[in-house]
Amino acid sequence: MSQPLSPAYRGDALRRLANEEFDVLVVGGGVTGAGAALDAASRGLSVALVEARDLAAGTSSRSSKLIHGGLRYLEQLDFKLVREALRERGLLLRTLAPHLVRPVKFLVPLQHRVWERGYIGAGVTLYDTLGGARALPRHRHLSRRRAFEVAPGLADDALIGAIQYYDAQVDDARHTMMIARTAADQGAAVVTRTRVTSLVRDGERVVGARVTDRESGAEITVRARVVIAATGVWSDDIAEAAGIEKPFTVRASKGIHLVVPREKIDLDTGLILRTEKSVLFVIPWGPHWIVGTTDTEWDLDREHPAASRADVDYVLDHVNGVLRKPLTHDDIEGVYAGLRPLLAAKATATTKLSREHAVAHPVPGLVVVAGGKYTTYRVMAADAVDAAMSDVDRPAPPSWTDKLPIVGARGYAEVWEGRYALARRAGLPVARIEHLLGRYGTAVEEVLALVGERPELGEEIPGAPDYLKAEAVYAVTHEGALHLEDVLTRRTRISIEQRDRGLAAAPAVADLIAPELGWTAERRDREVAHYRARVEAERTAQEAPDDATANERRLAVPALG
Repeated sequence: MSQPLSPAYRGDALRRLANEEFDVLVVGGGVTGAGAALDAASRGLSVALVEARDLAAGTSSRSSKLIHGGLRYLEQLDFKLVREALRERGLLLRTLAPHLVRPVKFLVPLQHRVWERGYIGAGVTLYDTLGGARALPRHRHLSRRRAFEVAPGLADDALIGAIQYYDAQVDDARHTMMIARTAADQGAAVVTRTRVTSLVRDGERVVGARVTDRESGAEITVRARVVIAATGVWSDDIAEAAGIEKPFTVRASKGIHLVVPREKIDLDTGLILRTEKSVLFVIPWGPHWIVGTTDTEWDLDREHPAASRADVDYVLDHVNGVLRKPLTHDDIEGVYAGLRPLLAAKATATTKLSREHAVAHPVPGLVVVAGGKYTTYRVMAADAVDAAMSDVDRPAPPSWTDKLPIVGARGYAEVWEGRYALARRAGLPVARIEHLLGRYGTAVEEVLALVGERPELGEEIPGAPDYLKAEAVYAVTHEGALHLEDVLTRRTRISIEQRDRGLAAAPAVADLIAPELGWTAERRDREVAHYRARVEAERTAQEAPDDATANERRLAVPALG
């Protein structure tokens, strides 16, 4: 059994923060921070990870949910970058997270005869052979007739032929959370809802951080030989907290995605389209499609980036340009917006800057990592820990996280093959077991154990029939969820998959988790009211004509704590 991120675990971890000196303190619970905590802990270092909100609450729960090599970089002849990303994709598919990362087909429509097929075909051929690409089937060329057989929902003038290739997708929030659980398994103290208020200095050296436990209000000074800041679009704030020049500049770019029912787009494959600003994906997501994204500058609130009417219209206009039956606003089930941390060209001499990510060691005891993309989180994490080792003052082995399966991955293939027997034993349909395996991997046994102890937890959540009641309880007892929003938005995807954004499910989920978290009736009602207000604020923002108005409307509901 893996280490559960339970309320009791959190209490113990908070005591560790106050009483221990750690080799490494990681600030930021996104995928890179969780990856850095796992990398350092697996090398035998003592590690703490603090996150101001919830695991993956920022960029790492709001991506396109793709694990990909960056096909567009081939046009820029950046073979090294593509090879690295494809290697990571192969590791995730085969070893590190086969329960959470799965293949997905994409269709590239062709608009020009002869040259376009040869040009794109040559690039996709490279994509099939670089790095770990062989983990997936090779691409194939499709005639116009064959393309419409797999994509009958496309308009007659959408293509003259197509190329179909494979990439992979992931539930980013669950993946990030399971990396953090694996770090805890390796001995790390993982604590969410702990905000860094300042860094502690001893002369020039950074020797820790002051944090506030947002649940209790307690102030804690965490001592560490080195602090690794993996804070994404908040990276510039760390330099200010340390009172130093920014080692590089990170700007925020907003990307929004729409979630629509599967039956609204008649495709048997994902779709990738070029736009004048970026790339537009239509990505299969269970009984839904994810459609996005945008790429616009954002200099407003970073915790709660808001999608505006203009953003939604942009995505609809571009996808409708190729669909036989256009999507409407009424077809949209969910909308989410995230911020990409993009590196500016400026960097100090202490910074290791690549096309995608940077690692800086601006003063002793502080390492800052930023940029990159979700697929290469493990490389970024290893680079950050490598940079931190000079401050750790004791030897440790090199990174070996390329061989370390995360929670739920070890033995997954065998459990998947035995899913029919598992379904009979659990008294659940095979389709339900398959869904659970794709969310928990081998940790499904822990979820089913809850059902064995309390058979009513084997029932569907009212208002969210894709999920069992046991999953809401497990989110709190094992996965570190502390609030209703954590369960509805990140441990499950009820908030974007249900047309009502999870409003019907919220009271039932609150009733399930309240006893586990020791909530009073008043606290339970406050959590439900806050979630309802958040949904209303997001819906109102999505009717706003521009970013400034959308931001103002979204911020009408303050964050909890």
